[in-house]
Amino acid sequence: MKKIIILTAGFGEGHNSAARGIRDGLQEAAPQISAEIHDIFNETYGWANRLTCRGYLAAIHRAPNFWETIYRAIDAREHQHYRVSLRWLFFAEWRLARLIAREQPSALVCVYPAYGHMLDTIYGRTNGHGPKRVVTITDSRTVNAIWFRCSADHFLVANEPTARILREAGVDHAPLHSLGFPVSPRFAALPVRRPGPPWRILVMANNRPVDDLARRLLAIPDIQLTVMAGRDRKAHRKLAALQRETTRPFDIFGWTDELPGLFGSHHLLIGKAGGATVQEAAAARLPMIINQIVPGQEEGNAQLMTDSNSGVVALSNEETTAAVSSALANDARPLRAWSENIAAISQPGASLRIAKFLRDL
Repeated sequence: MKKIIILTAGFGEGHNSAARGIRDGLQEAAPQISAEIHDIFNETYGWANRLTCRGYLAAIHRAPNFWETIYRAIDAREHQHYRVSLRWLFFAEWRLARLIAREQPSALVCVYPAYGHMLDTIYGRTNGHGPKRVVTITDSRTVNAIWFRCSADHFLVANEPTARILREAGVDHAPLHSLGFPVSPRFAALPVRRPGPPWRILVMANNRPVDDLARRLLAIPDIQLTVMAGRDRKAHRKLAALQRETTRPFDIFGWTDELPGLFGSHHLLIGKAGGATVQEAAAARLPMIINQIVPGQEEGNAQLMTDSNSGVVALSNEETTAAVSSALANDARPLRAWSENIAAISQPGASLRIAKFLRDL
């Protein structure tokens, strides 16, 4: 049986989401291939890696300007400088080399940018021998150079505008394929959404005070509100307190793997411009009000929504509430237009296309 190893990391949920989408797509479209997901950083460094992941998340939420400086500095580096900067990962490289030697995969799919450079350090640049190296870029339009200044047999991107930007940046050393973002195959089987009203609004908690946003939204008539607090226990407690004191009922979810069903049953999403979140919303044909953008890495994801007129950016709770009211004005004509427009960028079957591509390598 052929084997494919998918390499991910816990620095943002988008990488893990893409890894799961590729694995699930392979299970459905190419069951003759065994697919395994590995987070080499977590497997190597354990608690230290988890602490670093929390530090990264704290930086992008609490010090976005500081993180933008780091992001721009990484983007400006040349290929050889990445390898020098990542030399401290020698324990992870050793574990990765042992994994590849033991499992003998036919392909390595990298959904986190450091892996391409680690493989260059271990094996040198691709030369047609050994397992195929496939880099799957999880960002859209604004892509940090660390993603593509490594060698690879193939680069996969979410859409043609991103492919065009990479070609303009000089990516001509490997084939470039616009196959879509690998969302779960379950998005391809979503039923037709019921029309409103009531208009079902889904809020995904981030660093904005989500209980304050929920209180404001509950003052809008003809809506049914759902709030996802994720793993944020503090936000969950505040929402539960609001639930007890308000006269209008609303639903609260913690972390869930039922996003396709939730996205498919709502009319509007409010959340940050994460790579996976925006692409999953597009796959579900769910318009979006973006209320947080991490500088640099998420700007292109937000542009995907705004350029297609499938949603708007509103970066405060006041602006978000006003944007919802505007979207629902005149019998929700703006929201209905967003819903029609987002269908043009929807790619719910991307993981199946990627699976067939990997099968045919």
